[in-house]
Amino acid sequence: MKTSSAKAKGRNLQKRVREVLIEELDIHPEDIESRSMGAGGEDLIMARAAREKFPYSIECKNQEKVNVWSAYEQAKENSGKYEPIAVIKKNNQKPLVVIDLETFVKLHLPKTVEDL
Repeated sequence: MKTSSAKAKGRNLQKRVREVLIEELDIHPEDIESRSMGAGGEDLIMARAAREKFPYSIECKNQEKVNVWSAYEQAKENSGKYEPIAVIKKNNQKPLVVIDLETFVKLHLPKTVEDL
């Protein structure tokens, strides 16, 4: 696959993730920006309004043979103080989200006793 085609696939996944977040978080489109291909850092740059609703750092990989651990490690390296997640996808498959086990479990536990 040509480099330009691979970058286009990655760009399309970033765009899709951005659109889903804008819709589901009900935030202004200017609050999430897709970083250009090849630039270092997070794939999606979020303004404070987006971070307050979604405190995660996203790395997108749209590859047929993605190395899940490498993708997650890259997300971790770029995450700063936010929780890293990797969004992975390959042709004809739905995107998947990779997050560490402890974070996943915390997402599903009540925050306080009153939540029980």
